[in-house]
Amino acid sequence: MSSGKSYNSVVLVKQVPDTHHVTGEVMTKDGTMNRGALPAIFNPEDLHALEMALQVRDQYGGTVTVVTMGPPSAAEVLRESLYRGADRVILLSDRKFAGADTLATSYALKCAIEKLGSYDLVFCGRQAIDGDTAQVGPQTAEKLDIPQITYAESVVILGETEIVVQRAFDLGTELVKCALPCLLTVVASANRPRPASARKRIQYKLAATPLEYRNLLKKWPEFETEAALDAYLAEHNLRIPVWTAADIGADEDKIGLAGSPTQVYKINFVVLETTESKDIPPTPEGIRALIEELVKEYIVG
Repeated sequence: MSSGKSYNSVVLVKQVPDTHHVTGEVMTKDGTMNRGALPAIFNPEDLHALEMALQVRDQYGGTVTVVTMGPPSAAEVLRESLYRGADRVILLSDRKFAGADTLATSYALKCAIEKLGSYDLVFCGRQAIDGDTAQVGPQTAEKLDIPQITYAESVVILGETEIVVQRAFDLGTELVKCALPCLLTVVASANRPRPASARKRIQYKLAATPLEYRNLLKKWPEFETEAALDAYLAEHNLRIPVWTAADIGADEDKIGLAGSPTQVYKINFVVLETTESKDIPPTPEGIRALIEELVKEYIVG
């Protein structure tokens, strides 16, 4: 069903440590994670959110703007978004954002979205693999004062003023209708994210933020100065904008540590040790004995 309307979408993404490769060496003595010891990746469910936004644009027209908040290195997920077809990308980066919990993060994202102006849909992954809270999307919708649909698996109907979305759960699915604009948190079963386009990878291989200029001059000495590099990137639409707290008009009491009421009360460092092993014969009797023991020890029931 086509409404004849085009849609401006905003996608919220995050660069996260690859927690699938957590080892004992990655964990510190206080039980926290040494993020520098892990490779940084595009948060998996955010890729599905980006794909859903791109599909909406491809079918109905409009634009896809990708926003991330993080250090200068987070620009990598923005380049990956451009390689996949995003129209515009923005990095929120400011030392004042440091230490933000989900409440402070969602407030900063809300301010950035409002600075963008008119939008119809906001997409984000259901949750990030580093925190697993699934709070940032819903909190952002709350602060924007727009409806939200969580666990979105597919867009069934998209009209001029409302949307129908299929939600996915462990025990089934449901259809939900709500008014636009709205925010969707997207699950991994929603789609298969498209790979980076070779053509766009070539087109945007020089895309960079001003925060990266100093290091880039070492790779591209022909530009000689940061001003020359900036002028070239601006002329070729390759400069990735960086917005600070001041740029988005954020209240400094609501961002970073100052705006983060969540505090870690206690950390338990759990060490798993092998204390006993048992061989189970691959026979019906052996399997039956194993099940009976698991039930007896309340491991399964």
